[in-house]
Amino acid sequence: MAFGRLERNPGAKPMSDINMTPLIDVMLVLLVIFILTAPLMSSRLKLDLPQAEGAAASDAPAVLALTLDAQGRLFLGDEPLDAQTEREQLALRVRAAAQRNPATEVQLRADSRVPYGRVAELIGWVQAAGLTRIGLVAEAPPAR
Repeated sequence: MAFGRLERNPGAKPMSDINMTPLIDVMLVLLVIFILTAPLMSSRLKLDLPQAEGAAASDAPAVLALTLDAQGRLFLGDEPLDAQTEREQLALRVRAAAQRNPATEVQLRADSRVPYGRVAELIGWVQAAGLTRIGLVAEAPPAR
């Protein structure tokens, strides 16, 4: 009598590796989204900029963003300057920027409701602190 062996096929073994491809795909998509949206979030201040025909972006290598909102508050970048000492704070930072790079351009964004005298005063402060390249930022008019 011949006895055969009773072999049982073991079932499928559990997979111990994690498939990383979907995770990497999701991370790359998120990275691309952040890369595309980061430049769009450069200014968080809501301004009603004046419209001008020749409004074009500057290609200056070093830029100092100066913003004047409708309430007359002054911002350097996105940081508000104290109303009592804004002239001194601005002078210190402009002098520091001028020492780092004398060709630094100041981009002045002023709300359209700000009086021209206030804008002229800021231009004078910047020039007295040592920077002479000043650009007034405006929006391009809507296409017709």
